[in-house]
Amino acid sequence: MKNIPLGPLFIDVAGTELTALDREQLSHPSVGGIILFSRNYQDREQLIRLCADIHALRTPRLPITIDHEGGRVQRCREHFTAIPAMAALGKLWDQNSEQAITAAGLAGYVLASELRACGVDFSFTPVLDLDYGRSSVIGNRSFHRQPAAVAQLAAALIEGLRQAGMGACGKHFPGHGWVEADSHVAIPVDEREWNEIQWDMQPYDLLRLDAVMPAHVIYPKVDHRSAGFSPIWIGKLRKDLGFNGVIFSDDLSMEGATVVGGIIERVKAASSAGCDALLVCNAPDAVTTLLEHWNPSSGNNASGRIEKLLPTTPAPSWDDLAKDETYQQGVKILANIR
Repeated sequence: MKNIPLGPLFIDVAGTELTALDREQLSHPSVGGIILFSRNYQDREQLIRLCADIHALRTPRLPITIDHEGGRVQRCREHFTAIPAMAALGKLWDQNSEQAITAAGLAGYVLASELRACGVDFSFTPVLDLDYGRSSVIGNRSFHRQPAAVAQLAAALIEGLRQAGMGACGKHFPGHGWVEADSHVAIPVDEREWNEIQWDMQPYDLLRLDAVMPAHVIYPKVDHRSAGFSPIWIGKLRKDLGFNGVIFSDDLSMEGATVVGGIIERVKAASSAGCDALLVCNAPDAVTTLLEHWNPSSGNNASGRIEKLLPTTPAPSWDDLAKDETYQQGVKILANIR
C-alpha cells in the first residue's frame, strides 16, 4: 500500500459503510482523518467493520475521530456505556473531590476502551470551558465554573483516556463558556477584557494535552478574528503556553466560521493562523470543492503531529473488556452518576 502523508482535512461520510466516493475522497492526499457521527453507528459489529475499512485505505492509517464526551454529546449509545455529562462529575466534586476524581478517571477509561474496541482512535474530549451558566451550547458539557476543579477533573479523565491508549483534546480554547450565542448557528462575541479571559485559560496551562480546538468565538479586546482564525490566539497557545500538539479547527461549516467567507477562504484562514487539522463536517459539497480546488501548503510538521494521535497500544476486544476489572468497576460507578 502506497504511503500517503496525512493531509490537513478531516471529513465525514454519510452512512454506515463506505461508498466508492467515500473511498476516493478519504484516499485523497489532502485528507488526514475522518470524524464519525451518530448516523455512522448502527451497532458495534457494524462500527468495527466500518473502522477496519477506513484503516485499510492507506498508510499511515487515517485517524478515526468522534465527538464522544458523555451526556448529550455521545455519538454511540446503544450497547455502549452511558457516560454522564461532565457537570455531574463537577457536582460530585463539590460533595467529595476524591470520589469525583476517581469517577472522572474511570469515565475516561471506559469511554476510550469502548471506542477503541470498535476501532475508533480519538475522541474530541474533554471540554475545558468554564460553566458560567450563560452558554446553552456548553451547559452541562462543562465540568465546573472554577478552573481548579475543571483542571483536576479533566486531568483525571485524561489519565483514564491514556490508560486505554487514547489521547485527549481540550476545547474550546481560550473559552466558550461566557458567550451566550451558539457558534453552530451564530457568531459569538466575548467582550471581556484580556485579564478576565485568562481565567478561562488556566486549564490549558495546567494540563498535558495531545490536541486543542479553538473556539469559533471573537474576543475583540484581543483580536477582531475568532480564535480559530487568529494567529494571535494560536500564537498564545503555541508560545505562551508551550503547546506542541495538534491544533484542530472547530467545524468550518458552522455559522461561526462564516466570518471569513466561503469554504476555501475558511480553510486558508484557519491554516494560515496555525491550525494543523481542519474539520469540515456535514457539508459534502464543500468537501468536493476543497478536494478539487484547494492545495494545502506543505513544509510544516502538521502531518507528523496528526499521526501521533494514532494509538500505539493494541486495542482491546469487547471480550477483553468483559474481563477487565478497571473497566467493569467504571461501568458500575458511572451507572450511579447523573
